[in-house]
Amino acid sequence: MERTLIILKPDAVQRGLAGIVLSKFEARGFIIAGMKMILLSPALLREHYAHIADKPFFPGIEKFMSSTPVIVAVIEGKEAVESVRAMCGPTNARKAAPGTIRGDYSLSMQCNIIHASDSLETAEKEVKRFFKSEELHSYKRVLEPLTYSKDEQ
Repeated sequence: MERTLIILKPDAVQRGLAGIVLSKFEARGFIIAGMKMILLSPALLREHYAHIADKPFFPGIEKFMSSTPVIVAVIEGKEAVESVRAMCGPTNARKAAPGTIRGDYSLSMQCNIIHASDSLETAEKEVKRFFKSEELHSYKRVLEPLTYSKDEQ
């Protein structure tokens, strides 16, 4: 089983798309191992986007990503990193196919609804960046309705 990090960006939160997006992962058989809503600080944004923090366009990303709270979640399942990335579609929303999260809901390159870890190594770092180990949970999905004995009802 793999774990990967997703961030539902401010545009997803503002447009009320969080439930729709999360349900797509659950419908695909993944579990949500951890989830919380946070406001991203400048320091956390610089750490998370260290690979582009010195680029001239970074202040715009920083302003956008700190404009409202975001939802960070850890998605768990077989080949989670690759599968979640495929479900998201390319970062450039104009190139995202219909049926992908970005293809169906993105408005622009920046307002592209979701961040997803791009490799297993990155996922491990990003999960640790946003979650303490005690905030993460593993459990089995129940694929059949739960039944209770008469004493439990």
